[in-house]
Amino acid sequence: MNKPRFGKLSILIPVYNEQATLARCVTRVLEAALPQGLTREILIVDDGSTDQTWHVCERLAMDRTDVRVFKQANNQGKGAALRRAIRESTGDLVIFQDADLEYDPSDYGRLLRPILDGRADAVYGSRFAGEERKVLYFWHTAGNRLLTLLANMLNDTNLSDMETCYKAFVGEKLRSIPLVSNRFGIEPEITAKIARNRLNLYEVPIQYNGRTYEEGKKIGWKDGLAALWFIVRFRFSSNYADPGKIALDALEQAPRFNRWMYDSIRPHLGSRIVELGAGRGNLSRLLKLHGPFLATDYRADYLDELEDRWGHNDAFRVATLDMTRSEEFEQLRGFAPDTVVCMNVLEHIEDDQAVLNHLHRVLPDQARVVFLVPFNPKLTSEFDWQIGHFRRYQTGELEEKMTRAGFDVERQFYFNKAGVFAWWFGNRLCRQRTITSWQLRIYNALTPVFRLLDHFLPMKGLSTIVVARKPNVIHLRQAA
Repeated sequence: MNKPRFGKLSILIPVYNEQATLARCVTRVLEAALPQGLTREILIVDDGSTDQTWHVCERLAMDRTDVRVFKQANNQGKGAALRRAIRESTGDLVIFQDADLEYDPSDYGRLLRPILDGRADAVYGSRFAGEERKVLYFWHTAGNRLLTLLANMLNDTNLSDMETCYKAFVGEKLRSIPLVSNRFGIEPEITAKIARNRLNLYEVPIQYNGRTYEEGKKIGWKDGLAALWFIVRFRFSSNYADPGKIALDALEQAPRFNRWMYDSIRPHLGSRIVELGAGRGNLSRLLKLHGPFLATDYRADYLDELEDRWGHNDAFRVATLDMTRSEEFEQLRGFAPDTVVCMNVLEHIEDDQAVLNHLHRVLPDQARVVFLVPFNPKLTSEFDWQIGHFRRYQTGELEEKMTRAGFDVERQFYFNKAGVFAWWFGNRLCRQRTITSWQLRIYNALTPVFRLLDHFLPMKGLSTIVVARKPNVIHLRQAA
């Protein structure tokens, strides 16, 4: 992972009836030394306090331009206040901060270091990782560790303190996670969704000066019991990222299906391949076996993941390529591919004709393009819109656009005919808005049957595959 640059830190402080400690907490937050180059903004969300907390908030915001305050209409819980603060944050980095003085802002540098070094996307501050600590309640600690153990088992992590307040994030990655919890379920929810998104998670020791219940501690045994349910619920929830990312993750559960796609286009592949929209590498792992291989995508997190997996291979390269930006296609000239593969991507581009035109401009003569796109506008569903499809292609539409761009179409064929029935049932009849891992596991198990049916079903498929070639300029001039 490349070492990133960050400019602003957002410090999020959810508060409920914290008039006694809020001003002191903010003072300590403002006094805390930050790593060089970072500025700060403090976002305080008053979650419907019934004491003078909101008046304290107003005074703080009046005195400081870097303090922003927000008021919830009624008490909804810590999770709701944090979600509001996340939406309002503008920082490149984000830290959660409680207002009760249990956590020491002097730990900010330690929390942020793994992110600033480019090693982590999120960092948890552990109260149980080797620092001196205040001795408090046995059963509270035991419950915390039980919840952490269960979360680790389900999420396949090895955290020592899931329930810690101190959590630091790359702001963009945190804001991309859909969060729904209102109360203390926010902790297991964030933990589960970090794991599901495969973010790089680190843990560092922090100082902790815990409060007693007499001093105002709010979390209780009912919240602990609720957390058990939230740990299970969010581990298996499909609402952990945008629908397109969820669909790519689900496809990893169908290696037989991915192999079928690859086998369908393998006769048309050369030995120097570029993949447009490589995503998480479901097909890259097979395409890269042909020789020098360039995986492209517009998302840096996907490319970082691909680099981590296969960057040790000298023949494997990654590059950022946004297919809506014409200048980014120029880098393909230097690579000089003999084949460009683009599977289930072109439908996400509004101006698909421009993509084909740009490819024709930069590719060497005789280079092939192999595209797989969804077929049949009558099958268009809510799921198509959710994952960002602009269209499902009509008969001859992609071939015509390739010809218009200057390519010679060599072959067109349909793919996944049996999938039409599954698509119609799930996305048209049942109106599902996403695809889940268990559905792909079933599909994966049935793939050998579907492959056989593709040879016999007298119908068009769920997808169409078009293979075309850029003609030789000399031959074109001779023909003219």
